[in-house]
Amino acid sequence: MRELWELFLAFARVGLFTFGGGYAMLPMLRREVVEKHGWADEEQLLDWFAVSQCTPGIIAVNTATFVGAKQRKFTGAFAATLGVVTPSFLMILAVAAFIQSFSDNAYVASAFAGIRVCVCVLILNALVKILKKAVRDAAAAIVFSAVFFGAVLTGLSPVLFVAAAGAAGVAIQSVKGRRKA
Repeated sequence: MRELWELFLAFARVGLFTFGGGYAMLPMLRREVVEKHGWADEEQLLDWFAVSQCTPGIIAVNTATFVGAKQRKFTGAFAATLGVVTPSFLMILAVAAFIQSFSDNAYVASAFAGIRVCVCVLILNALVKILKKAVRDAAAAIVFSAVFFGAVLTGLSPVLFVAAAGAAGVAIQSVKGRRKA
């Protein structure tokens, strides 16, 4: 029961203290899941995060479900998922009750503009950390560059890029395996 409560609280903190969606949550997810609780290593978290982007639903919810399931199967998945959505649910209820009264306030609009800039910095920081861990050799750099430019220059679905990058990873590993044999 204690571990379920820890899963709930850890993901409630993630849900409560991060703004800007799944990408902005990555630094806090990393801190909670990898550093603080040791529920996964950096690579596992990045794998779950990548799969969470490709599956229907919210990235943070999907990632919480994966982490919880690894720890305590269904009950862990339920506790972690409930933890990550509870703060947002309660905040949305509170904001919905008062949105009309302050939506035109210049201070509120300015605060949101500042928060958007901050979220961009948090996402960029998470990107740099992921990049250092994920792009460790020339092959990974080539896959990264191809996906980056493909995503920037085309309107293709991210699912296609993930599938292509996965296939490239398998092909690269196959070639490396043949070289060793």
